[in-house]
Amino acid sequence: MRTVLRLSSRAHPRPRRLSPGDRLFLTVVVGIPLLALLFFVWLPAVASIGLSFTNWDGLSLSDIHWVGLDNYRQIFTNYPPFWPAVRHNVIWLLFTALLPTPFGVFLAYQLDRKIRFSRVYQTAIFMPMVLSLAVVGFIWEIIYNPDNGLLNGVISAVSSGHHIDWLGDPNLNLWAVLVASGWRHAGYIMILYLAGLKGVDPALKEAAALDGANGRQTFMRVVLPAMKPVNIIILVVTVMESLRAFDLVYVLGGGTGSKPGMELLSLLISDNIIGESSHIGYGSALAVILLLVSLVAIGTFLFQSFRKEDQ
Repeated sequence: MRTVLRLSSRAHPRPRRLSPGDRLFLTVVVGIPLLALLFFVWLPAVASIGLSFTNWDGLSLSDIHWVGLDNYRQIFTNYPPFWPAVRHNVIWLLFTALLPTPFGVFLAYQLDRKIRFSRVYQTAIFMPMVLSLAVVGFIWEIIYNPDNGLLNGVISAVSSGHHIDWLGDPNLNLWAVLVASGWRHAGYIMILYLAGLKGVDPALKEAAALDGANGRQTFMRVVLPAMKPVNIIILVVTVMESLRAFDLVYVLGGGTGSKPGMELLSLLISDNIIGESSHIGYGSALAVILLLVSLVAIGTFLFQSFRKEDQ
């Protein structure tokens, strides 16, 4: 009997208790980031929701006045830049989802085929992601310069005396910024998808090849379904990058959110909160609207994806 008890105690050893030093270490490692997350992310988010129902100039807490839904009512009915900003955010999302994202996937597929100098190509394509959006904006500002920019220089070589104000024309400036954003976004998607492709079991590709499938059929029918988690991550990243676009438009637009043709929700938020005339309640209401749009867009897709997986 004693032998059996000894064997059972050896088979199921008691869990080792954490020492005071281990507890202190875990408290610091987990507690400090958690407090930072609560203080810098969740507290401002909750405060923004509350302030969206008030009228406040940001100077004194005693000047906060409850206005209920008036801010939202004015935004939807009496704020001219709002609906153009919504339309531009939708255009930004569709453009990013339909052009740079598939192009990044295509680049990842080509580089995964172990072509020569693939490392060089990866570095060159991913280089824009290493740069900050402000630096990317300055680069494209030089390219789009109407007087001595690279793009107008090339056009002038073909058609002399023909200059285009790429960032000043309301019919062109949004598309010019989208091209600059897509140049950076494609490299990001390429790296994400290339990492996912490295994790696909080679046996799946070999089995498809034995069944007579060519490279395109193997990718579309075998590799793409196997990378569903990566596809979800890429879609979420694309939606978030499109809805929170700010830096690039701010630099190329001259630091304003109401420039004709370049209105975006994120820029309207910054104009109302940190602009010359602070309307904290108004800007908070715009931030809540952007938050709800993001949650609806991402939540709907995730719900549909997980429901199909359960079925």
